Amino acid sequence: MPKHTPISENYNPNHLSQTPITQLKGVGAAVAAKLEKLGLLSVQDVLFHLPARYQDRTRIHPIGSTRMGAEVLIQGNVELCDIIFGKRRMLVCRLSDNSGAIQLRFFHFSAAQKNALEKGATVRCFGEVRFNSNGREMVHPEYKILTNDNAPVDEHLTSTYPSTEGVSQHLLRKLAQQSLDRLNNGNTINELLPSTQSQWPSLIDSLNFIHNPPPGVNTESLEEGTHRHQQRLSLEEILAHHLSLLQRRQEMKTQLAPAFDASTTLAPQFIQQLPFSPTNAQKRVCQEISNDLTQNSPMLRLVQGDVGCGKTLVAAWAALQAIEQGYQVALMAPTEILAEQHLQTFTDWFLPLNISVGWLSGKLKGKKRSHQLSELESGECQLIVGTHALFQGDVHYQKLGLAIIDEQHRFGVHQRLSLTQKSDDSYVVHQLIMTATPIPRTLAMSAYADLDTSVIDELPPGRTPVKTVVVANDRRDAVIQRVLNACNEGKQVYWVCTLIEESEVLQCQAAEKTAELLSLKLPHIRIGLIHGRLKPKEKISIMDAFKQGEIQLLVATTVIEVGVNVPNASVMIVENPERLGLAQLHQLRGRVGRGSIESFCLLLYQTPLSDLGKQRLEIMRETTDGFKIAEKDLEIRGPGEVLGTRQTGDITFRIADLMRDQPLVYEAKKLAQHIIQHEPSLITPLVHRWLGNASQYAQA
Repeated sequence: MPKHTPISENYNPNHLSQTPITQLKGVGAAVAAKLEKLGLLSVQDVLFHLPARYQDRTRIHPIGSTRMGAEVLIQGNVELCDIIFGKRRMLVCRLSDNSGAIQLRFFHFSAAQKNALEKGATVRCFGEVRFNSNGREMVHPEYKILTNDNAPVDEHLTSTYPSTEGVSQHLLRKLAQQSLDRLNNGNTINELLPSTQSQWPSLIDSLNFIHNPPPGVNTESLEEGTHRHQQRLSLEEILAHHLSLLQRRQEMKTQLAPAFDASTTLAPQFIQQLPFSPTNAQKRVCQEISNDLTQNSPMLRLVQGDVGCGKTLVAAWAALQAIEQGYQVALMAPTEILAEQHLQTFTDWFLPLNISVGWLSGKLKGKKRSHQLSELESGECQLIVGTHALFQGDVHYQKLGLAIIDEQHRFGVHQRLSLTQKSDDSYVVHQLIMTATPIPRTLAMSAYADLDTSVIDELPPGRTPVKTVVVANDRRDAVIQRVLNACNEGKQVYWVCTLIEESEVLQCQAAEKTAELLSLKLPHIRIGLIHGRLKPKEKISIMDAFKQGEIQLLVATTVIEVGVNVPNASVMIVENPERLGLAQLHQLRGRVGRGSIESFCLLLYQTPLSDLGKQRLEIMRETTDGFKIAEKDLEIRGPGEVLGTRQTGDITFRIADLMRDQPLVYEAKKLAQHIIQHEPSLITPLVHRWLGNASQYAQA
């Protein structure tokens, strides 16, 4: 492996990270503006704009041996070529070689094309092979008419790059080749893996290979991303992400935060008034948080645990430690219904302790809003519960000391950063982040490396495991009968629909229509309806009626996914579960089984069910372990979906894959510690190479 190029603030002008993309042929101001949308500003950026997939145009396949769905290069002679008039006007050519024949079909063509594809012409085509009643065919293949039957084929696999509107693959391939030419002709690029990593190929060799794989290479390993040259870059990319988060953590830890002594009055009083005892896991996590809050550096702690494990109690304990020292606490939830649940819970808990609890949401207007803002600014309001309204510009705190963010993956990173910046300039707010979506270990190490992590790995006593049953929609009447039986036995039922209004595209039952139909089928059952379009007061009223047992069957959308706690609700029906992610299904299922009654979750799916749909529902039927479900969810949907697509600067990798590259995640973690201790000059260029400006937002 070559020695490291010395890294300094004054780079060599021949350094490719400092060479503007406009120095490449074909890149004027207009093209440069389009390339900037892809994050391509320098020649180095082009080199690290890696292929998404490859096409093999290095060998000609006999037509008769081509398989369905394969993208192949073929060559043959035109037997006939005619315009056919049917539902659509099309140009159809028959091409043959010694092994067989194939039909070429064009819906968009010119007279010149038809004339050029004359009988006897030799044509080389690249495209996807399909089969129809006439045999093999290609629709709109790329082709050229040859004057020389032995014209050379490509010397390497053809790369296909991530693109944007107005940027063609032809342009990206040309720019990549120009950039490689510069790289191979003396222009410099830094080797940024630590000098201890001599077992990996050089950066120059890996970039040349990945942009231009040679013929005969193991295409299966390339498609899977497991080739050694790809793995070398995957390691570097994971390392860059990890370092950016550790940088963020280091920066935060150097800032001052208020140190709160352990609560000696409020917390013990709070625990004493509870009708139950905290679990050992809750006590352990409370102690970890309490220790963090006694430090004068900001707490950055993620508390994760399965649905129903009691994270809210842990949040209350933390809040009391801050409030006892005269500071305010803000608790932010992603939806109004979850925020309202928190408001109700904390009011019940804190009112006996003479702690004032406030409420702020986007729907709070006029005098009520002004009054709440005034109480916040004066310090009269000690705990404020709300949605993203908590960080708007006109919201001022007298002395905010702790921000508790529930279900943080639902918030954009700017939103979370805005709330933590609501303190004055003399100190930084402590952060407690909670999620009921268990995070797979690999993802936690990659996405939350800047946070200390606590896991509540114990459910309160008396909880019964939920039995999950998968039922086809044609057995709906039997499901309704089961609902009737449960209600007649004094139990309560959720019926969850995934949409509010009809949608032919998604074929989902609308909640409003479902409530009407169930009212007809179950005339003696008290039915309620709740969805996100109701006013806050209406939602609170309906949920209160359900809690009090006045409503037996609650028809709802997924607004009841988190935070709702009705111990007597022991049956849940989820319509169209195949439309939802595993984590969301697990969250919904967590609304039942919260008491000592045997509980059931019926997944009522539409037929026919796809293979992926079957896989998802089978996982839900097999296990109630949130961490196992989270691992499968990551495997199926990828980290961007699991973390939430609203994150700015979230984990979006160019070449790495967290599930495939788990061993590299562990290796990157060790390498990061080595770099911080022994080669810190590598950090900034590594992070900039792979994350660019996005790194400043990473997990802010």
